[in-house]
Amino acid sequence: MAAPRRRGRLSLQDEGSASAFIQIRDCPEIPRLKDAPMSEEIADKVASLTDIISRHVPEDGLHPSALPGVQLARASAPTLPMPVVYQPTLCMIAQGRKRVVLGGKDILYDPASFLVASVDLPIMGSVVTATADEPYLSLQIALDPEVLSDLVLKFPSLDDADAPVEEGLQLHTTSPALFDATHRLVALLDTPDDIEALAPLIMREILYRLMTDKSSGPTIRQMARDGSRLNQISRAILWIRTQFHEACPIDDAAEIAGMSRSSFHAHFKAITSMTPIEFRTRLRLQEAQRLMVGKALDAASAGFRVGYESPSQFSRDYARIFGMPPARHASQLRDKIVARNDMAMTG
Repeated sequence: MAAPRRRGRLSLQDEGSASAFIQIRDCPEIPRLKDAPMSEEIADKVASLTDIISRHVPEDGLHPSALPGVQLARASAPTLPMPVVYQPTLCMIAQGRKRVVLGGKDILYDPASFLVASVDLPIMGSVVTATADEPYLSLQIALDPEVLSDLVLKFPSLDDADAPVEEGLQLHTTSPALFDATHRLVALLDTPDDIEALAPLIMREILYRLMTDKSSGPTIRQMARDGSRLNQISRAILWIRTQFHEACPIDDAAEIAGMSRSSFHAHFKAITSMTPIEFRTRLRLQEAQRLMVGKALDAASAGFRVGYESPSQFSRDYARIFGMPPARHASQLRDKIVARNDMAMTG
């Protein structure tokens, strides 16, 4: 008999942890996208990909895999909207639907489409279609900048020096070639002795498919160019992520990006859908929520820890983003975690 779980300390971590998935049984109905068209060639592999992920991820949560840079996710019920920071990544769904919100941008996607984050972005993510019999199943593939740069060097025609700045979070229709390569990569989990030799080759193919795709290509190619506007903003984002509890003057961020203040502000908002100050606020509130739920800090202490000098300002910002005061929201999240753990022990 398994030892009972302790109910003292709760955990709410980044998306790299299984605890990022907090299930709810009374999730309000969210308007669903009309089923996107899926080619027969892709549909034939969806069932196989679903089977592979289901076998290798028997428990809910986001889990690392034996494939370098690949994480697999499962959820057997809809989940609460949870704040996470997407690093440059490719997200694909084998079964179910997921909702992602960035600033004022709301995306609902399924197996017929894929999501690309080209810079670090603070988003709200929630599984909206999942059941115990047909769980949500997905994978995330890290976008390796070194491989992207090497591909541009080997194929100069892929270098779009004059391409316009693209949004940092984009949804695209999955091509048969991309899905085929992704399926072959995940299928290596069934032949682990082949991973070391074949996974890097298939990963390189996946990045090549993204770079040459008509819709995702311009953004991926901008990621590969060291001096692109996208990479300039990416440098500033990385700095803000390490300094968000401080003032983070815009002039300093613009200097790190190598831009004028006005140009930096315009390009930052074009890529992240937020101003630099709004971006910093999102990072602060996400970390505050983690501290209140995972570390049991009170609202005032959590707000102070992430850089707020005024508890009332922290409470106003938090309620504006999450819809209720911080203490009450944290309490609800803790209750959901306890309920989930109890259900797991009795199930």
